[in-house]
Amino acid sequence: MLRKLFRPHAVLVGQEVTLRFAERTTRDRSYGIPESITYDICLTGSRQRVGYISLRLGESPEIYYLGHIGYRVEAPWRGHGYAAKALAALLPRIRAEGFHSLSITTDPDNIPSRKTCEKLGCVLESIVKVPPPYRALCMDAREKCRYILLLGDEAPERNRQHEPAV
Repeated sequence: MLRKLFRPHAVLVGQEVTLRFAERTTRDRSYGIPESITYDICLTGSRQRVGYISLRLGESPEIYYLGHIGYRVEAPWRGHGYAAKALAALLPRIRAEGFHSLSITTDPDNIPSRKTCEKLGCVLESIVKVPPPYRALCMDAREKCRYILLLGDEAPERNRQHEPAV
């Protein structure tokens, strides 16, 4: 019972992927990220880890450029839509944290990540210049595409249609 108190939502099951709780941490506060929750992305029915997805809580200039969501799918498993499927599986947890919308950022030339955002029904808010003080945090990116995903009643019909279908 105590384990569940400290590891809420330890497993989230989605379409083809299962998210396994990895950590909830405040260690990145010095980087402007108040708290984050990370899950390993595993193939459903196995413990095979294919990547990770993180939810960054709070608001800060750093999160403006990094986004609320960070994900990575390892090279051998790319091209199967696992990042989008992981985010769809994470949506109940995101809502439980009180989000009504969230941002996802990507480099303008990262076409697979941009397609993931579009597949989820995100709206491209803008392409922003990353100021020099934030570039190291953003892996030296000079620009970021800022996508917004609306959740709940304020979500356009397009978002609501894509959530379960991912």
